[in-house]
Amino acid sequence: MERTLILNASYEPLLVVSWRKAVCLLYAEKVEVLAEYDRFISSVSFSLKLPSVLRLRRYIRVRHNIHQVKFTRSNIYSRDRHTCQYCGTRLPEEHLTFDHIIPVVMGGERSWENIVTCCLNCNHRKGGNTPQQVGMELIRPPRTPRGLGAITLVYSFHTAPDSWKSYLFWETCH
Repeated sequence: MERTLILNASYEPLLVVSWRKAVCLLYAEKVEVLAEYDRFISSVSFSLKLPSVLRLRRYIRVRHNIHQVKFTRSNIYSRDRHTCQYCGTRLPEEHLTFDHIIPVVMGGERSWENIVTCCLNCNHRKGGNTPQQVGMELIRPPRTPRGLGAITLVYSFHTAPDSWKSYLFWETCH
């Protein structure tokens, strides 16, 4: 089922919720509907277009770290667009691994800047070396994701619903 983008009263993207949570917020009159899907949900007593984008009626203060992205394997893959950062091969998650650019045995840290998505072949080829030691180059240097956190990692410009794009990707779309 579709997910719903929740915006603050200031139109700042806050989070993505299930359609059930979106309907609860709507009936509690805590949000207003800005966009809807073509799909309906129905019960015996009502029928409602599924909300796509909701805006909170009251502004809420956002914790400073709400937009920090959790450091997880899945988010590393999303940041790197499920693409090996050595050979450029795009693969499903089950055929990927991650690689420490500077291996742990050489003092490499577990951080956004030292870990990249890697295919099994490139990971095996690199082994416990640095990319320079085995003549490999990174397609692009890794960085800590900034901005809208998990929303932008999970939903890239091409996979986000059209109704979300003017709220999530303002600088890209305009």
